[in-house]
Amino acid sequence: MTYTIPFLLCLALPLAAIAGDTPPAPERQRELVHLVRQECGFCHGLRLTGGLGSPLTVDAMKHKPLDTMTAVILHGIPGTAMPPWQPFISESEAVWIVRQLQEGFPP
Repeated sequence: MTYTIPFLLCLALPLAAIAGDTPPAPERQRELVHLVRQECGFCHGLRLTGGLGSPLTVDAMKHKPLDTMTAVILHGIPGTAMPPWQPFISESEAVWIVRQLQEGFPP
């Protein structure tokens, strides 16, 4: 049954794109912008140009796969300073954040 896991992963990957089709409510968007600017900015720089973490600028993010970046936000990167944010944000909110980073993050 080694085919089961890759097959399920193929089915699950498009879900991140679907989850982001409905943007968060305006108040939640403001909270997410604040979260990214403050919490993510702690490692990625307050202007998101990099620091301990890599840059999150449009140029750095525009070609990154949506599903991969969503997974990184939600689950973190073990063995690095990148923590999992899933306890604090939903999958659709993580998708929204990635899309905003790819388009130019709001001030």
